[in-house]
Amino acid sequence: MQEKLKVLIIDDHPLMRRGIKQLVELEENFEVVADVGSGTEGISIAIQESPDLIILDLNMKGLSGLDTLKGLRSEGVDARILILTVSDAKNDIFTLIDSGADGYLLKDTEPDVLLEQIKRIAQGEVILSDSIKNLLLERKHTIDPIDSLTDREMDVLRLIATGLSNKQIAGQLFISEETVKVHIRNLLRKLNVHSRVAATVLFFERNGR
Repeated sequence: MQEKLKVLIIDDHPLMRRGIKQLVELEENFEVVADVGSGTEGISIAIQESPDLIILDLNMKGLSGLDTLKGLRSEGVDARILILTVSDAKNDIFTLIDSGADGYLLKDTEPDVLLEQIKRIAQGEVILSDSIKNLLLERKHTIDPIDSLTDREMDVLRLIATGLSNKQIAGQLFISEETVKVHIRNLLRKLNVHSRVAATVLFFERNGR
């Protein structure tokens, strides 16, 4: 029997939380381990439960969705994180994707479409609403993707380019292997590549061998 994927829902609207929970539970492979109304509680639960997927609202009272996302990633939470929101503002989208979101979907999506997209995100795909995809494509024409990396992600990329393993990178940077994995996944997403080798090629193209 296939092990169920653990889902955590973080949204400060009780009605929305209940609706998302009911939708997610239509998929028998999902198990909602908690639904909480604040980012602070969400980070705490995520550390305790190690969910596979986190569905996160953007506009919350108290700790915002962005700060919650950053908090989750800084704590080394390796779950897939889906931003589910009413906002399609450019700045929100760019900042959240750059901060480690795996998907960004709008709350006005049809429920059956939304559930299918949630399943695909849980399986490892990066899923974005069509309007958001178009905005990201526009941005790609104007910036070098390496410029979007954080200082720590750049440190990791440099060490990847020297051929070090995750364990060796962790030792060099005094962080855990799990945190290294999170940084690698984020930098691959930002560079729009799917392997360490491809990321290394981009690094060499930018900096020379």
